[in-house]
Amino acid sequence: MRSLSLGPGHRQLAFLLLSISALAWLALWHWGESPYLHYIHHAHLPAICSAHGALFDGTVFVAGWAVMTVAMMLPTSTPLIGIFSTVARSRRDWPGLVSLVVAGYLVTWIAAGILAYGGALLLSEGLAQSAWLIKNDWILNAAILLGAGAYQFSSLKYRCLDKCRSPFTFVMEHWTGTDHARQSLWLGVHHGLFCIGCCWTLMMLMLLIGAGNLGWMLLFGILMAIEKNVSWGRQFSKPLGIVLLMSGALLLLSRMTISI
Repeated sequence: MRSLSLGPGHRQLAFLLLSISALAWLALWHWGESPYLHYIHHAHLPAICSAHGALFDGTVFVAGWAVMTVAMMLPTSTPLIGIFSTVARSRRDWPGLVSLVVAGYLVTWIAAGILAYGGALLLSEGLAQSAWLIKNDWILNAAILLGAGAYQFSSLKYRCLDKCRSPFTFVMEHWTGTDHARQSLWLGVHHGLFCIGCCWTLMMLMLLIGAGNLGWMLLFGILMAIEKNVSWGRQFSKPLGIVLLMSGALLLLSRMTISI
């Protein structure tokens, strides 16, 4: 994977991005101590929807999702943002162009959060129609674990992961140096789309078992950072998939044994 050397100004940019991420982690810690914690956990959605308006609920959920994105996902994109800033540094407006890349990336993840909220609402409405499913919600948990494990072996996962792991090539494919503002924004959007394609099942798992818990969120953030940025991260995906599949299978077997 080819890279460019970053000057002091761009190391400062990396420090700035990581500092913003650290502030987001601090905000998540405060969120965990607040009454709004349950708004970002799927298990509480039915109660939330019965107590407040959908617009308020959705706004709080998406706000929490946005903070989680800045905390967990923005650091994993620091290599690409640093390379883009190096490529664009000959322009006097390069800080604004870098900001557009970051904005496009975050807007794409926020759009994914809106879709996640809509899906969670549909799921909660479906559960509300079945007393049996409410009593046996472990089936849903096992299904999500098995689905996330299986996705770790899919060709789409590896196509998206390879894009995320090749930031220099990605920037060269999406930056021609013309129509600078639009290209910067769309570079961020495209990177966000591939990042979602790489990590969406892990984010869903995080919502399932770890939203609001700083330890679980940190663990999932580390897992996604390893896949995207560490030299052996691509080889890490399949063992992680095996762990998820085994976890789902063990959950199924344990609950089936109890019911018998």
